[in-house]
Amino acid sequence: MARRGKKKGRPVSGWIVLDKPVGMGSTEAVSKVKWLFQAEKAGHAGTLDPLASGMLPIALGEATKTVPYVQDGAKVYRFTVAWGEERSTDDLEGPVTRTSDMRPAEAAIRHLLPKYTGVIMQTPPQFSAIKISGERAYDLARSGETVEIPEREVEIGRFDLIEMRADASTVFEIECGKGTYVRSLARDMGRDLGCFGHIAELRRVEVDPFTPDDFVTVPELEAARFGAAGQPEGDLPMDFGAIDGLIVETAAALECLPQVAISDEAANRIRLGNPVIIRGRDAPVEADEACATARGRLVAIGAIEAGMFKPKRVFAG
Repeated sequence: MARRGKKKGRPVSGWIVLDKPVGMGSTEAVSKVKWLFQAEKAGHAGTLDPLASGMLPIALGEATKTVPYVQDGAKVYRFTVAWGEERSTDDLEGPVTRTSDMRPAEAAIRHLLPKYTGVIMQTPPQFSAIKISGERAYDLARSGETVEIPEREVEIGRFDLIEMRADASTVFEIECGKGTYVRSLARDMGRDLGCFGHIAELRRVEVDPFTPDDFVTVPELEAARFGAAGQPEGDLPMDFGAIDGLIVETAAALECLPQVAISDEAANRIRLGNPVIIRGRDAPVEADEACATARGRLVAIGAIEAGMFKPKRVFAG
């Protein structure tokens, strides 16, 4: 029987809420963070295009088990729509496909916003990661193929007009649910207004439960890892104290779930896969999903049935 290889890297866990710069891809950002922490495992919760900046939550180690809860969280985007041109990618990256000399008035834009607020149907961009017959839409688009991407339901809880700029562009901010394409909003609004439009700037401001207070930049991570002298030419320093101090606890991703405090003895039973009785006057009797903690540390995600916590996903102590 083949022997399983030893994992490379440190068993460090938690979240890095990266303020991703323009020009860096999401996969590149994850690789950079994983290398800086010398982490065994890393992944991100929600892709950001290279032309977009802002919040890219990156999970390290055990926190990768909580990625779905962050992906499902509400997101806030601030973006600028440039009017007068539609582009193949619905942003600055692609060539211009349609133009108009018309520029929309503020009143016309405000009148349109309710149409794009609430639960709406939206067609993702041709250049998107949506799979069509097993292939990514952007791969098909790059090969010159035009594909029919089905509409899907998305939810926009808030859609605010922030600023009308002198260069015939408009700044907006939205709060939306999973799967919303801001580029599609720019495209569809431009068509409705009869002037066409595309995304000129895009920044993700928040991903629930994280806030801008959690932001950390790549230079800040590098400074914490290497100090004022910068990256050495030889062996990397083994002191991770400063950079580990920038990690957000894994449990922060699970604030949306009922929280159950348990004893150390119960934690040991749960880590062995055993259910435990939940005690305490305020303890929930039933819950499809709940989060169990001991001494403030995450132990498991599980269901509560008839006053018993039954673990589904256990975290290392």
